[in-house]
Amino acid sequence: MKLYTINTGYFKLDGGAMFGVVPKSLWQRTNPADENNLCTWAMRSLLIEQENKIILIDTGIGDKQSENFFKHYYLHGDDTLQKSINSLGFSSDQITDVILTHLHFDHCGGSVTHDKEKNKYELAFKNANFWTSKKHWEWATDPNSREKASFLKENILPIKESGRLNLIENEGKLFENISVFFVSGHTESQTIPVINYNGKKIVFMADLLPSVGHIPLAYVMGYDTRPLITLEEKRQFLDEAANKNYILFLQHDPNYECCTVKQTEKGVRLNQKFNLSDIL
Repeated sequence: MKLYTINTGYFKLDGGAMFGVVPKSLWQRTNPADENNLCTWAMRSLLIEQENKIILIDTGIGDKQSENFFKHYYLHGDDTLQKSINSLGFSSDQITDVILTHLHFDHCGGSVTHDKEKNKYELAFKNANFWTSKKHWEWATDPNSREKASFLKENILPIKESGRLNLIENEGKLFENISVFFVSGHTESQTIPVINYNGKKIVFMADLLPSVGHIPLAYVMGYDTRPLITLEEKRQFLDEAANKNYILFLQHDPNYECCTVKQTEKGVRLNQKFNLSDIL
């Protein structure tokens, strides 16, 4: 098995929304805001190569939305999904499977693109099977008013229309060395992949833990639909991660790809932070 970090670019979101009830005087220590109270966030994916499969976890924001849409999120940086994949010597046609942790636009937008004439939508990975939680798919395709703006039809429906959508009903093994579990604080049945790599467990954190700045329990995003459930899911997971020395792969942290956590008198806190390549 080989693992590769896929950088798809950076965007900005309101700092208050990203940290909920936590005061700015506290969260800005790890995530300083600009003059508009916006913080920079990564959109980081993971590529897994093993045996006859090349598996991509999440696909970033994509490039098919309108200029008016993108200007709200201040996209920046030189990286894109396709550029990062190509830089590793792979092509999009080689991707066999895409795991979508959930269907918010910054996690799945790169799954679908325009055709050459920009007349219709097509899959960015035409030979891949797409995997996401069955309960989450149902949630996203009949969205509540609070989340509706994050579930864009053009990011979601073409996957089903392609015939390549696979819905995950149960936690546990998905592929060799890859299992999943579900969490529902951020959104219904978000899929969290766990990779067994050389005796270590690497957990793709998605929006259960966006950054090292979100490790303290109370640091819960205002975007979460059920913040008290997030609180309990974080508590259970971080206790286990600290006790078993899991490696946490951070999708949104602007500076650090991975971290570990440890138990302290104040609860679970950051232990080490590093790049994925440091442990491979």
